[in-house]
Amino acid sequence: MLTKRQNLMETIKGGNPDRFVNQYEFMNLIMEAPLGEMAGPGQTIKNGWGITFSWPADQLGGFPVHDDEHKVLKDITDWKNQVKAPAVATSDEAWAAAVAHANAVDRNEEFVTAFVAPGVFEMTHHLMSMEDALMALYEEPEDMHDLIDYLVDYELAYAKELINRIHPDCIFHHDDWGSQRSSFVSPEMFAEFFLPAYKKIYGFYKENGVELIVHHSDSYGVNLVPFMIEMGIDIWQGVMTTNNVPELIEKYGQQMTFMGAIDSGVVDFPGWTPEIVAEYTEKACKECGKLYFIPNLTQGLNFSSFPGVYEETTAVIDRLSKEMF
Repeated sequence: MLTKRQNLMETIKGGNPDRFVNQYEFMNLIMEAPLGEMAGPGQTIKNGWGITFSWPADQLGGFPVHDDEHKVLKDITDWKNQVKAPAVATSDEAWAAAVAHANAVDRNEEFVTAFVAPGVFEMTHHLMSMEDALMALYEEPEDMHDLIDYLVDYELAYAKELINRIHPDCIFHHDDWGSQRSSFVSPEMFAEFFLPAYKKIYGFYKENGVELIVHHSDSYGVNLVPFMIEMGIDIWQGVMTTNNVPELIEKYGQQMTFMGAIDSGVVDFPGWTPEIVAEYTEKACKECGKLYFIPNLTQGLNFSSFPGVYEETTAVIDRLSKEMF
């Protein structure tokens, strides 16, 4: 029997996996790394960038508060005065828990995986609101290029510390680039503003010993896949069924693997049942096949919003591995 790591590599290289890669099983996520404060359910916090996040207790996630009082960046042309990056944590104390966790991982079995969020696009609209960020791409492109360069420089400073401390084999990087039906920006605009940024970031990781780049975007992104490949993404996590995943695998599978195809919205809700989970998981596995595909809830971490859904999905995938391999 292959290890989780070996089975993952066989799957993404088009080899001979002996079972489905089961959701996040190959990633040992080092969540203790000092990434910055994030809001939990029922919390409102202000992070190091000055962004206020609110997560109402009855909602599935948090989001920045963008009224006039809380918006960090009110004028893109004045971003140099209004946006100040926090210091990257560099003390042994700040990194101690992450280092201990990474050192305890059997790297023959799993990938030591660093979690990085939010991404460059998300940071632009976290600072100033989605509407302001999208308008600024059109109205003030030079300032947006400069702001993006600033955000990239900060992420590279964090990446350097991360690599030196825990020597990750894998990066799990979040940046949502679309809705269920379309990307937030056109491919042409994405290529101008965000492709160069991610080529720098993902190139730096690859140059410094990171074997796998897993990018989360639980959205439509068919029109951005060539750019994902160019920037060095190995696995697109969160790929929704609106992308026609079997068609993507057929067209791009030898260049990138697709992780998802079980839309969280249709299985992960208060009235979920094992039968519903089985229906959509079986459909994904049978339509997408054994290579260049990892069955997974489109949720951006290894849990579900409602208790039991993630575990039930894992159990169904285990059963299908026995039936299909």
